[in-house]
Amino acid sequence: MGDTIINDADKGNVKISDDVIAIIAGIAATEVKGVVGMSGGITGGITELLGMKNMSKGVKVELNENIAKVDLFIIVEFGSNLAKVGKEVQSNVKASIENMTALNVNEINVNIQGVSLPKEDKKEEKKQD
Repeated sequence: MGDTIINDADKGNVKISDDVIAIIAGIAATEVKGVVGMSGGITGGITELLGMKNMSKGVKVELNENIAKVDLFIIVEFGSNLAKVGKEVQSNVKASIENMTALNVNEINVNIQGVSLPKEDKKEEKKQD
């Protein structure tokens, strides 16, 4: 990944790493209700659920000058409206990147890689075992 350079003739350049943009996108995605976490993608048929330390994982950023395209791979809580969650992720990621970096985001592709049972149900199952 490279750097995004925002030029200001009077003051110089601001360089933003692609990894920073990916982290912003990952955090913004997980702020949406119904998103459990980011997915590392499907490798060998296994989807890896990534924790907060790996927020840039599960995010692919492509930059062309000051225009960004973002691909997100997420895990959604079972019972959530998948279409609604996907649209909210798109909206939150776009707003976060554009507000924090002054880049234009023209495409956000949300890939729902799986569903997860609510955390409360998992705790109850452990107590019953």
